[in-house]
Amino acid sequence: MTIRRESFQAHVQERGEYQTPQEAERAARVVLALLGAHLVGTVRAELAARLPETYALILLNPLQAAEPLPPERFVRATAAWIEGATEKTALWDIGAVLSTVAAAAGDVLTREVLLQLPPGYDLLFGHPQPT
Repeated sequence: MTIRRESFQAHVQERGEYQTPQEAERAARVVLALLGAHLVGTVRAELAARLPETYALILLNPLQAAEPLPPERFVRATAAWIEGATEKTALWDIGAVLSTVAAAAGDVLTREVLLQLPPGYDLLFGHPQPT
């Protein structure tokens, strides 16, 4: 079941403690564009199906990644795409967006998404995996 755009954005805004919906929107767009470049096949399609259409399209038409970015580089890339961001604020943005994505996806799909990503993304999603 997909959640509505306003609901998704409100969750991101609440989790990120953003002052405005526009800040939450900007974070969601950047993080989902970068995430989409790392996912393929049915996992990406299933995740997109659980997101509001605006965000699903961003996930399905991502920036092209030459290689999967390790979590540290994903954070740096996010910081580079968000005006005025630092790695610390980017980490905050990523956590707000990806925890909302994980809630929309559910545990099973979140685990499948994490299997496509380099080690360490479990922490970015707020779903630490036992080692």
